[in-house]
Amino acid sequence: MLRHVTAGIDDSPESLAAAHWAAREATRRGAALCLVHAWEWYPRPAPTVPADMSERALAEDLPERTANSVRAAHPGLQVIGQALADSPISALLKAAEQAELLVLGSRGVGGVAGFLMGSVSQRVVSRAPRPVVLVRVGGSTVNEHFPAPDGISPDEIPGIPYRDVDTGRPCDELIEFAFDAAGRRGSSLRVIHAFSRPPDFAAADRIVPVSGPELRAEQERAVAAALRAWCKKFPEVAVTESVNEGRAADELISASAGAALVVVGRRIRESRLGTHLGPVAHAALHHAPCPVAVVPHACTGDGDGSVDLVHVRRGRPGLGGRARRRGANLTRR
Repeated sequence: MLRHVTAGIDDSPESLAAAHWAAREATRRGAALCLVHAWEWYPRPAPTVPADMSERALAEDLPERTANSVRAAHPGLQVIGQALADSPISALLKAAEQAELLVLGSRGVGGVAGFLMGSVSQRVVSRAPRPVVLVRVGGSTVNEHFPAPDGISPDEIPGIPYRDVDTGRPCDELIEFAFDAAGRRGSSLRVIHAFSRPPDFAAADRIVPVSGPELRAEQERAVAAALRAWCKKFPEVAVTESVNEGRAADELISASAGAALVVVGRRIRESRLGTHLGPVAHAALHHAPCPVAVVPHACTGDGDGSVDLVHVRRGRPGLGGRARRRGANLTRR
C-alpha cells in the first residue's frame, strides 16, 4: 500500500493551509499526499454550484485545483486528489484509517475566543484512529526547519508536533510521535510536566513527598526516567525538560507560544456520551497558536496527553490522588 499523508479540503483558506502543511510533512516522511474532499448530493443544487456544472463536476474540480497549487510548491511530491460522495465525517474517518497522518484546517478568531473547531473537525479528531493535526491559517514555515522551493517564500506556504508523556504510564505512541517529529525537523524537543501538590489526607501516610523541593525533585526524576529510553533511540534530538507546579492546560498554552507544533494525546475510550477529548487536548486545540497534533493512544489512566511544545498527561491517583501532567514541544535550535 502506498504510504501517504491525507489532508481534508473544502475550498476554504483553512483547508488550503492544511494541504500545504500536509505536503511538507509528506515530503519529510518520503510519502505521498492525498487530498480528500467529501461532497453530498442534493436534489436541488446549492446556489454556489454554477449553472453549467453538476455537483459532481464541481466537487471533482476542487481536489485537482488544490493539487495543482501543492505541486507548484512541491514539484517532486506525488499528490493524489479524491472527491468522495459521502458525509465529511465518514469520508475523513475512512481516509484516516489508511493514512499515516490526517491534517485539517482550523479557523482562528484570536483573542479570548481562541480558535474555532467546526463540528466536523471536532468529531473527526475525537474518533480518528490515526494522529490528526489541526493547522492555523497564516502559519509560517520559519519554525519548521523546512527549505522553501525556489522562488517561494517560506511565509507563502503555511507548520510541528508536540507529544504527551505520563511518567507513571508512559505511552509509546505519544512519545515516539514527538521524538520522530523533532528528528525529522532537526529541531529540539521541549518536555513540560505540570504537577499538583497532594492533598493533606493523601500526604498523611508519607507515601509521597509533601514539600515543594522534594515533590519537584521526585517529578523531575520521573520525567527523566520516562524519557531515558527514547533519548537513546533518538540521540540526534536535543531534549529540554521543564517541571513546574500548576495546571496542565495553563502550562501547555503558555509554553506553546513560539512553538512549531504542540502534540496532545487522546485516550481511545467509549463513554455513554461517545468518544470525546480531554480538557488538556481541548485547551490546546482552541488556544495554542501553532499547529496541534492529537495522537490517539490506548494507555489506561484518567487523562489525556500532549506533544510538541508541551506534553500534558494525568498521572496515577496513587501518587497523592491529584493529577500529574507533563508535556513536550519542539523548538528552534
